[in-house]
Amino acid sequence: MDTTFVAREQSRLLGELSSFLSIPSVSALPVHAADCRRAAEWLRDELQGLGCPTVQIIEGNGHPVVWAESPPVPGRPTLLIYGHYDVQPPDPLDEWRSPPFEPTVRDDRLYARGAADDKGQVFCLLKAYEATLDAERRPPLNVHFIFEGEEECGGHVIDDLLRAEPERTRADAALVCDMSYYAPGWPAVYTALRGICYAEISVRTLERDLHSGTYGGVAPNAIETLVRLLAKLKDADGEIQIPKLYKAVEAPAKAELKSWKHLPFDKAAFLREEVTGQVLTGLKEYSVFERVWALPTFEIHGIKGGFIGDGAKTVIPAQATAKVSLRLVPGQTYAKVGKQLERAVAALAPRWADVHVKLLHGGDPVQVDVSHPAFQVLDAAFAAVTGRPAVRVRAGGSIPIVPELGRTGAPVLLTGIGLPDDGLHSPNEKLDLAQLWSGIEIFGRFFEMFAEQGAAATAPPPASPA
Repeated sequence: MDTTFVAREQSRLLGELSSFLSIPSVSALPVHAADCRRAAEWLRDELQGLGCPTVQIIEGNGHPVVWAESPPVPGRPTLLIYGHYDVQPPDPLDEWRSPPFEPTVRDDRLYARGAADDKGQVFCLLKAYEATLDAERRPPLNVHFIFEGEEECGGHVIDDLLRAEPERTRADAALVCDMSYYAPGWPAVYTALRGICYAEISVRTLERDLHSGTYGGVAPNAIETLVRLLAKLKDADGEIQIPKLYKAVEAPAKAELKSWKHLPFDKAAFLREEVTGQVLTGLKEYSVFERVWALPTFEIHGIKGGFIGDGAKTVIPAQATAKVSLRLVPGQTYAKVGKQLERAVAALAPRWADVHVKLLHGGDPVQVDVSHPAFQVLDAAFAAVTGRPAVRVRAGGSIPIVPELGRTGAPVLLTGIGLPDDGLHSPNEKLDLAQLWSGIEIFGRFFEMFAEQGAAATAPPPASPA
């Protein structure tokens, strides 16, 4: 690759990334549908500018998928690159030091919604690709790009596309750059992702809101009813009280648990700098790694109902809704856990309240076999730039499309250039620019090294001597 590329083009690259980040492509909010399309069009224009002869915006029942193919390189392997251009809502806005869609550099960190999740990492791969183009604008290997706009909201456009056209995932490897280093200076490859079951639990106790003075003491309160129900779904020690939920959980192998003990980990620093709380909660008999990587969770994300505006309004709310999710681990499935949640809520619902569970979206957990040679190539690329190969860890988060990316047999490399303190889904999300610049070199080297490794693997044997 062009080793002077980053130093020479740094100003241009920062401007291009800032233009991408300035698009408020919040997929969960219908008001931003046009912005999601603008982000897709930004990628289309970028891929065309990089010389891809095939670039498509593929429509569906939601935000579109962007597909592109590099110029063909006969005799070289094919790499499928996945990413997403949609972002989380930026709320609460008053906690941002600079506006979330006005990218701002402070202390060599770029602050914006999507800086690390996932626009900045998508951009890193695009620029690594650009850095490896030869004088005729041809890459060292065949590259297919697929970028979706619904990873953050659970849409189905990419699922529908890949199930209808699974041949799009035929590749020698798939690369997902949507993760972080384990710690500064410690690049990581992920061996497992948790799945997710996201739902709304709604409670109605009255036909209409009532005056709390006139009816307080006799009228059932929807928020109170909902809160009591939620409290029964997880006890004070962190154990989820959904029958049979833990029965299917597959515990990590002893060797994997042992490897986690060798990772550098400062529990106090983790609490102070990442969790930013006063205490770590959950099942105390398990390690922190087991709690965030290998056990299911139940979280309440928000409650809506009654009056929450400025000032006072004394009502007994008739209706309340909570948004909740469970993170799933190997052995569990979204379909089964969704039914378990519905049954548990139905059993806990008081007879005088209408209680409903609405499953919004989900995905199964993922385990990755990291024995494929492609992982050794990625290790070599990390080591060449950072001095250290990637450590093997799990992730507590979810990327629902990953099983589809590997459906036709391609190994899926889950990695990234983020850092643990990037503030994903939070105010003041950031990307360290040093991570971006080194990431371009890392993945550029990976493209070239994988091209050579793949070509050697498919080359015909030498002719026998006469």
